[in-house]
Amino acid sequence: MVCRFRVGADLVAELGPRRGAYDVAVAPEVVSAAGRPVDRAGLAADVVRRMAHLTASLRHRQGTEFAELGLTPATARALHELDPDRPLPARDLADRLGCDRSNVTALVDRLEQAGLVERRTDPTDRRQKTLVVTDHGRGVRGRVAEVMSDSRLLAGLSDQELSTLRDLVWKVSDGGCPEPCDPA
Repeated sequence: MVCRFRVGADLVAELGPRRGAYDVAVAPEVVSAAGRPVDRAGLAADVVRRMAHLTASLRHRQGTEFAELGLTPATARALHELDPDRPLPARDLADRLGCDRSNVTALVDRLEQAGLVERRTDPTDRRQKTLVVTDHGRGVRGRVAEVMSDSRLLAGLSDQELSTLRDLVWKVSDGGCPEPCDPA
């Protein structure tokens, strides 16, 4: 389907597969190629389906690359959340991951068995164990960060399209955050 974006009687842009862009500061009326208005609910549903497809594609690619590193998506995310220069108690990792402490125990067990993390006694509180990223874990963590920021799926976008997409995703995703999100 080709959609034309109109502001009044003036044509702003025509969008088809991989074509065009429009100024998001203007609230255009969306019309089909036949000149009939497109139902907003149908358009929004299509956007949601396409976003879900994109998310599934990203997760599949990441999952495949994490598996090559010997990690699951959950262990990769746990390793990514650990700062190699600041040991962290497991309960704090659970908070960062938004999961139960018992789940973190199993994740840390796997990371420890792979030689990526060590449990050490906290020097300021001997009753507490902290998680320390090993030298090997630093290298794998760096690779995990690369996989998590892989942008190959967006390679077909121009700089302007990428900027517009970022702004639109930022606009809709911030509404779903429990707290204000930082763009950094």
